[in-house]
Amino acid sequence: MTSYSDRDAERADLRQAYELGRRDAVKSRRRHPVLMTFLILAAAVGLVVMALAAVNGSFGGAGTVVDQNLATAADQAEPVVRNAAAEAGQAVRDVTTTDRTQTPATN
Repeated sequence: MTSYSDRDAERADLRQAYELGRRDAVKSRRRHPVLMTFLILAAAVGLVVMALAAVNGSFGGAGTVVDQNLATAADQAEPVVRNAAAEAGQAVRDVTTTDRTQTPATN
């Protein structure tokens, strides 16, 4: 027969082993946040394509819809990107060609 103090020691050992095992399990399940973000985005895109396939009746029809939407987005984004690049280039030229002898404006 075991005494009361023996059971307390066994419980403490069991509790310590449980906590160590729990910590090891948590460490093994850690994931990289950026990788998980890309995985979630890929899953969302997959769900959208599946929904489009269901609405259009086929994956070919869904692909056509996705291609058209991507082409439209690219056509609309191109002038905006070119304008932003031109403005950034002009801002760099302005900063690098200013006369440094002028005193800065004060309020």
